[in-house]
Amino acid sequence: MSEEKVIIFDTTLRDGEQSPGASLSIAEKLEIAQQLAILGVDIIEAGFPVSSPAQFEATRLVAEQVQGPTIAALARASEGDIESAGKAIAPAKKKRIHTFIATSPVHMKHKLKKNSDEVLKMAVAAVKFAGNFVKDIEFSPEDACRSEMPFLIEILTAVIEAGATTLNIPDTVGYVLPYEYGRIIAQLKSDVPGIDKCVISTHCHNDLGMAVANSLAGVRNGARQIECAINGMGERAGNAALEEVVMGIKTRPDFFATQSAGGLSTNINTKEIYRTSQLVSQLTGFVIQPNKAIVGANAFAHESGVHVDGVLKERTTYEIMTPESVGLRGSRMVLGRHTGRHGFVNKCKQLGFNLNKQETENAYQRFLEIADKKKEVFEEDIAAIINEEIHIIEQAYQLEYLHVASGTGTLPTASVKIKVKDQVKQAAACGDGPVDAAYEAIREATGLSPKLENYTIRAVTGGKEALGEAIVRISTDGRTYIGRGISTDIIEASAKAYVDAINRMVADKGEKSELKVEL
Repeated sequence: MSEEKVIIFDTTLRDGEQSPGASLSIAEKLEIAQQLAILGVDIIEAGFPVSSPAQFEATRLVAEQVQGPTIAALARASEGDIESAGKAIAPAKKKRIHTFIATSPVHMKHKLKKNSDEVLKMAVAAVKFAGNFVKDIEFSPEDACRSEMPFLIEILTAVIEAGATTLNIPDTVGYVLPYEYGRIIAQLKSDVPGIDKCVISTHCHNDLGMAVANSLAGVRNGARQIECAINGMGERAGNAALEEVVMGIKTRPDFFATQSAGGLSTNINTKEIYRTSQLVSQLTGFVIQPNKAIVGANAFAHESGVHVDGVLKERTTYEIMTPESVGLRGSRMVLGRHTGRHGFVNKCKQLGFNLNKQETENAYQRFLEIADKKKEVFEEDIAAIINEEIHIIEQAYQLEYLHVASGTGTLPTASVKIKVKDQVKQAAACGDGPVDAAYEAIREATGLSPKLENYTIRAVTGGKEALGEAIVRISTDGRTYIGRGISTDIIEASAKAYVDAINRMVADKGEKSELKVEL
């Protein structure tokens, strides 16, 4: 028997970006979309075009420039939303409008203030209007899992007749458990007339930690599309993690085998999973927890003597999948100051980076600076160096000099030199600690005082000479900006990150705040 395909619908750029604190520029969204195409996702939900000019433009550019996947745009059940979505995805060769309206009693009463008859009419009208722009129409009854089953069946039957081709069943608030969600999918598949002409989709949130389990339970009961996000990003506790649902299907073909199919599969190139995960983490500023399944730093790490002994004798004793299958290598290649340019370039290619001549030269010089300070430079160091290099924006402010003095019984002070075009501005300041003093001096030199929302520092690799990566989140006028900096000196990394965030703030065009929704 042949395998059946499960469609992977990626919503990192729409629902994923709605994670509190996540903020992506249009260029960064486009970069992630291009990597998602390389990963092999079937559908990219590029955004919610009506919510802001930036969302519209990002969706339009993804539709115009990203080849391969279907490009989807989200729209509420209103003509204005749907028209905006249709215009944004118009350049795409394959396009989909995803329209939705809430169907649970609590949502209809308190949010929509409409009765079920009014909601049904709006859903049907939305699907019919979407047909003026696309043939591929997805409909979602928001908060489906807390909706009354008779009404859910009624509205799905009506939108099928109106032209819907995919029916998405969202567990919007992450309320149900796997057995319940599977039973909902099975009942809809059995009782909704004409549903055999449509694809049934899952969209599960992780409020109870069940998003992946619920998604796979839905697939087990007949769903053939999973809506998910890289690293499980999304509102509140997030969405189903793409890497987990994909590897769950790949690792357990026996569990998903049915009488009609020998198993299930996806079109995902799993060897691109780790690269995609790291890119999303670095651009959003969301650090991946070490014990995160599939892509966490410890996912394929073994320290226990019993485990190490078992893996050395037979890998499958403690590994149900190989690190190579998700784009990792079983052994690390360590680079150092004696590594030549050829070796460095070769390592970059092995890690999946294709740099132009200038980017290669800049990254190599940065590598040499780090290698002079460290005995060993690891793959994670290389990835951090390259991502810092290729994501540089126009530097309105450049940190030319930093000196910090602090210690027990000493008031922490910092002095900086900031280059602004052809001028150099100097400033000195005190603070509660060395980082605070450095930030105060930078504010004094630049004349800018954005609010510091969040600050994190982590070691990119282990050891006393580890490369440190600082990530800061600043805000001003209701907008948030993320800055990154790396150095073997964590104070220097912190200062670089703050200056980077200020540069991003200065470069921002002042797009309107975006309207966010969730399913």
